[in-house]
Amino acid sequence: MFPTFSLFSLALLAAKGAIGALLTDPTQLTTTTYDYVIVGAGTAGSVLAARLTEDAHVRVLVVEAGRSNEGPDNANIRIPFNAPLASPGTSFDWNFTTVDQPSLNNEPEPYPRGKVLGGSSSINYMVYTRGSADDYDRLAAIAGDDGWTWENLHPYILKHSSIVAPADGHDTTGEFDPAWHGNGPLLTSVAGYPAVIDPLVIGTTQEAAEFPYNVDGNSGNPLGISWAQSTIANGTRQSSAIAYLWPALNRPNLDVLIHTQATRLIQTGRTGATPIFRSVEFATGPSAPRFRATARREVILSAGSVGTPQLLQLSGIGNRDALSALGINTIVNNPDVGEHLQDHPFIPLQWEVTSNETFDQLFYNADLSAAALNQWNTDHTGPLSTNPVMNHIGFLRIPDDNAIWQENEDPSAGPNSPHYEIAFGNCFVTTSAQTVPSSGGFMTITPIVVSPSSRGYVRLSTSNPFDAPLIDPGFFSDDLDMAIMIEAVKASQRYVATSSWSNFIIGPYIDSANTTTPEGIIEYTRQRTATTRHPTGTAQVGKVVNGDLTVKDISGVRIVDASIFPHVPSAHTQAPTYIIAERAADLIKAAYH
Repeated sequence: MFPTFSLFSLALLAAKGAIGALLTDPTQLTTTTYDYVIVGAGTAGSVLAARLTEDAHVRVLVVEAGRSNEGPDNANIRIPFNAPLASPGTSFDWNFTTVDQPSLNNEPEPYPRGKVLGGSSSINYMVYTRGSADDYDRLAAIAGDDGWTWENLHPYILKHSSIVAPADGHDTTGEFDPAWHGNGPLLTSVAGYPAVIDPLVIGTTQEAAEFPYNVDGNSGNPLGISWAQSTIANGTRQSSAIAYLWPALNRPNLDVLIHTQATRLIQTGRTGATPIFRSVEFATGPSAPRFRATARREVILSAGSVGTPQLLQLSGIGNRDALSALGINTIVNNPDVGEHLQDHPFIPLQWEVTSNETFDQLFYNADLSAAALNQWNTDHTGPLSTNPVMNHIGFLRIPDDNAIWQENEDPSAGPNSPHYEIAFGNCFVTTSAQTVPSSGGFMTITPIVVSPSSRGYVRLSTSNPFDAPLIDPGFFSDDLDMAIMIEAVKASQRYVATSSWSNFIIGPYIDSANTTTPEGIIEYTRQRTATTRHPTGTAQVGKVVNGDLTVKDISGVRIVDASIFPHVPSAHTQAPTYIIAERAADLIKAAYH
């Protein structure tokens, strides 16, 4: 199951973009020795490539398994509204599938991850949320490093991003707080095209104390309903490739090798009993020749929460018993590698509405969709310039006196951290092959469990690096997560029951109508859950990496991506990943000053 829209069939115009001098085959390398070898040009890897090559005396190689984010077929990762078409089943995606999920009727689930410059920041839904200050303070406590606290990360929050005018140029006064935004290369904006539900979402915050308005959910306290911020500027997706990597590609000290997959790390020596890994092996395919590159200083793994633990295990770093069963010699026995996977599950709740001004009309009317595409191609404005899933977002807590806390400990990071999220969609959103309407207007609220207790894993399926690993997000394996989802669904229903919606809502759509009891919500959740695409924790601080993100019990390797989080942040994880990557770049520079 994955997020889609009803009858989504907008025509696409080939999007043009400049293509830099990327290397497309290992034979094009003019050297195999660098100061740093970065595996993965995703959200974190692109940040590191740009920041480390600011020093002209440092030479960096980035090895990326995927393709370029530019080219004649990139409209689906350029046009914001086309985000649902970016994955799965495309050349931009790894097209992973999970193992069967017992809590989801024993069905496997698509598990999109970006296989392209920019990684998942090139195929995600562009939602930019940082999480709570509590999230970072908890990370710092586990890492034993106060540098990871919200207060001490504040310079990196301002350094990596900036907020710009939305595509429609409307007055954004009161829609965000400028004090929490800097002048970094990643451009963000609030909604660039109005939705008919906007005044109703805001109206509810004025009449229901349960849903307060929060002028900026990226202030460290996300609780309440806010205007959503997205990685969109000038009506176009902004990824780490666009913000960081492409501007750095004109530097002579940066090589980026695409269409090439890292297959293992190679031990290059020992310091006493500690193995040293400073070489990376890579190839363009299962039967292609293997090549190597060596780092004078460090190998940096930024392959993501799936790719990083897979590569560690292929290199003999992981659970000895599991590796031995696949014929892999164990160099470092660490059973935590690949374990503790956390993700955010979500479901869609749809309501039929009285309006014919929802985005659904774009899917029904070919003339409207053609006009919208023409407008975007003309000046990057109109409905295709905006985030397709929300103009507003809410992060909320379950009250302390709720009965679920009588038997469960609070899984959130602290009092300003949410238990669940609700996002407001101006159309019919679904997660599966659900029968979708061919007429009418709809709105969708998507409840998301953002402080989950469930854990899963990423494990090798074979010793072949080109075979997909076993991915188990373990959705709802802890009963507390289902209890939180039930409360989130109830809250969503209370939201649209306020007077603001009285002349707008006709009624819940078919399956959603059955979510009036805990039993009905559980059954609906088993049928409709999908990943919000936020895997974390598979190489986490305290278990696999040290506080400075160097890998425990080995030398020469550091991990910088979302796999290091000991708990999934209560946020869409791209912003937290940018933040840790910016600080990691400074940690690395300081280590070799």
